[in-house]
Amino acid sequence: MEEEIPRGSWFKRNWKWVVPTGGCLLIIILIVAFAGSIIWGVTSLMSDSQAYEDALTEASSNTEVIEILGEPIETDGMAGGSINYSGGFGEAQLSIPIKGPNASATIYVSGEGVEGNWKYDRMEVFIKDSDQVIDLLQANNQLRANDELIE
Repeated sequence: MEEEIPRGSWFKRNWKWVVPTGGCLLIIILIVAFAGSIIWGVTSLMSDSQAYEDALTEASSNTEVIEILGEPIETDGMAGGSINYSGGFGEAQLSIPIKGPNASATIYVSGEGVEGNWKYDRMEVFIKDSDQVIDLLQANNQLRANDELIE
């Protein structure tokens, strides 16, 4: 007659490979979650900035950009660059990918400001398909110059 040998639970039989594998998997999950939270925090800091909002507003209201990209104009991925705030003073250098139904482009913004008052050195839309550059600051200045002539 054969005697049945009692077997331990699945975990008792396999703990030698389960514990290290589970520990490594947990560490990988924590690293990915930490990196994801860092990326989310940085991108939300950029997208909440005054420079980001001003650039999107200017691009969305520029007739030449609308003509090339079409409407609606939306963001197309994560913004890149840097934003520095210190004592109420801010500096921004951003690249913001945008798209419309007809084409895609990138807005390049460079400026500085105190609280809500920003002055931009550069605000351009680079159209990827045609390598065309639309200067949003020049278009904005022309509009202001025309308004002053009318008054």
